[in-house]
Amino acid sequence: MDKLNTLDWSLLQAFICVAEAGSLSEAARRLGQSQPTLGRQIAKIEAALNTSLFVRQPRGLVLNEAGEALLPMAAQMQEAARRLSLVAAGQSQSLKGTVRITASKVFSHYTLPPILAHIHRAEPEIQLELAPSDSSENLLFGEADIAIRMYRPTQEDVVARKLGTLKTALFAHESYLKARGMPESFTEIGAHDFIGFDRNPAIIDAMRGLGVVRSREDFALRCDDQATYWELAKAGCGIGATQLRLGLATKGMVQVLPDLPMQALPVWLVAAKALRHSPRIRRVYDLLGDAIKPLCDT
Repeated sequence: MDKLNTLDWSLLQAFICVAEAGSLSEAARRLGQSQPTLGRQIAKIEAALNTSLFVRQPRGLVLNEAGEALLPMAAQMQEAARRLSLVAAGQSQSLKGTVRITASKVFSHYTLPPILAHIHRAEPEIQLELAPSDSSENLLFGEADIAIRMYRPTQEDVVARKLGTLKTALFAHESYLKARGMPESFTEIGAHDFIGFDRNPAIIDAMRGLGVVRSREDFALRCDDQATYWELAKAGCGIGATQLRLGLATKGMVQVLPDLPMQALPVWLVAAKALRHSPRIRRVYDLLGDAIKPLCDT
């Protein structure tokens, strides 16, 4: 039998991941496998193709000429397989099954729990998975079925519905304001402890838009995890920004400079087009939209 016919195409993921990671150890970490297992998978691919794909170096693995030639085709095959699975999943007519939802950490922590409880009561046969993440999960690659985005989606082959916008505002805990006083203007915030992001430039960019230039080092306390960021503000660490609805609903938090013009966050509900035709995905998509839209300010 031709050795090519013995190739297990599921091993393509191992080949692609090692090529991208540059080492077995890093690829094993990304895939959640052991390094010896991944090494055996690469050996199987090379045996099936009757050619080596990597050059072994002290610091890891580098694609050789054959590997460089095969990588684009392997990536195309992997994407085709994922799209095939996506379309097949969209053909299911049963409500029973799993729907995976991804949303920002703040939205997942403070807004979605009662909404998901309502969906579970309405459709108990649907199992819900919530993936809180501030990164862009890829709907087309099966990392999530439905996404709630705070920006307009740019991916192709997705269906998106804008639910509205959420106002944002500055808040501080009453204990902090009692100790430091309430700033009367935005320029006075420079004399206050302002909680910033670490590597995310969003707050610095927003302040620049308001005419105040700040650098990362101007924030004595920094955190990119936005749910933890809000907990720091609640603990009295300083002034922080969040969704207006969340801030007003949080005990002990006081809005700072309520007349300050703050950028609103658009709320988009997104699903892959193939899954939009699945009754299960459609049902959860519609229930999410019906529940989130009334929470939007505009």
